[in-house]
Order: sequence, then C-alpha cells, then structure tokens
Amino acid sequence: MTEMKENTTLGLLLKDLLKERSLSMRKFSELTGIDTATISRIINHKRKATPQHVEKFAECLGVPFFQLFEAAGYPMEQKQEESQSDIHTSVDAIQTFLKASNVYDNQFSVQDVEKKLDDYGLFSQTEEGKHTIHTSFNEKIQKVGSVGPFINKLKELYEKFTTDKGTLFELTIIGSVLLYFIIPVDVIPDYVFPIGYLDDAIAVQLTGKSLLKNNG
Repeated sequence: MTEMKENTTLGLLLKDLLKERSLSMRKFSELTGIDTATISRIINHKRKATPQHVEKFAECLGVPFFQLFEAAGYPMEQKQEESQSDIHTSVDAIQTFLKASNVYDNQFSVQDVEKKLDDYGLFSQTEEGKHTIHTSFNEKIQKVGSVGPFINKLKELYEKFTTDKGTLFELTIIGSVLLYFIIPVDVIPDYVFPIGYLDDAIAVQLTGKSLLKNNG
C-alpha cells in the first residue's frame, strides 16, 4: 500500500511537469531514452521508477534530482525526532540501491560517514576549512539543485556557520557536514551520480541528531 502511494506521488508530479512543458509521453520517451510503455506504467502507478529512471527524468525536465527521487519513494531524510534505528533503515535502503545500480561495489556504513565527519569537523575550524565553506558552499548548492529536503537543512546550517551562531562544539559539527557536502570525495564519491549524494543525506541526519543531543 505504501509503495502504491509513493508511485502515485511520482506519477502525479511527472504528469504536472510534462503538462507544464507541453511534452507528450512519446516526446518524453525520445528525450530520456526510456520506452513509452515504461514511462506510462510509472506515471499510471503500475511500476516503481528505478533510480536510473529518476535521474533521466530529472535531467530532461530540468528539476532537482532529489525532488523526483523522494517522490519515487526513496528515503532521503528522516525526521529528527525519529529513533537511531531509522538511520539504519535508510542505510539498508541505500545498500539495496547500491547493489541494484551496479556502479558502486563498496559497502556503505554509518561508521564510515561518522569517521569522515570527525575528520572534517577538525578541518572546519582551520582557516583553510572555513575558507572552503565560505567560498564553495553556494557553488555546490547550484550544482546539485537548490531545492530538496536535506538541501534546505544544509542552507540553515550554512547560515548558522557563517554568522557564528552557536558554540564552538556546535559550529564544529555544522562545519563537518558542510565540508562533507562540499568536498566530492567522501564515503560515496559525488561523481557516482546520483548515488554519490545519498551518504550526504545520511550525514545531515547524523548531524541533526548530534545537535539535538547536545541541546537536550
């Protein structure tokens, strides 16, 4: 039942986007290289779009990948108040995604992300780290797409970091996730698009939990 609801969300979104752009399903098929029958089944809620489908849809329609990715039912960000087990649920989904993609063979773990965040936290308090955040964040946002669940959270964190709103501990945590997002070589490299940004969503989630715990 849940999957049907998720598929319906993407189907309705695609219908609206095609209508806005005056694109027929046949023309959309030509532009994406995905056969018309498959597109029709996805739009009419008869099959789930794969990550590869979603990437091609987003590129063709000129919308942020994450907007369609989430609409297709793939987890991007959990609510902050949810339990730690929900992170592992997301990780399980990412593992399944990675396995299905056939483009990235390494295992993914929360521990790997936490290790990177620790390293970047230290770097964020150096002059070079701060300079990297100040000069590269907005450029990276533009590259990825300025709208999306964890993108909006990153913008909030960037605002806090650049205005020094927080304790040294909080700014170190915030700086770590901003650098994780900015620097392309992290646990899953960003060049493995779109998979390379899934771990960034987990990093944002982990950071949110750390800040919540610190303020608790």
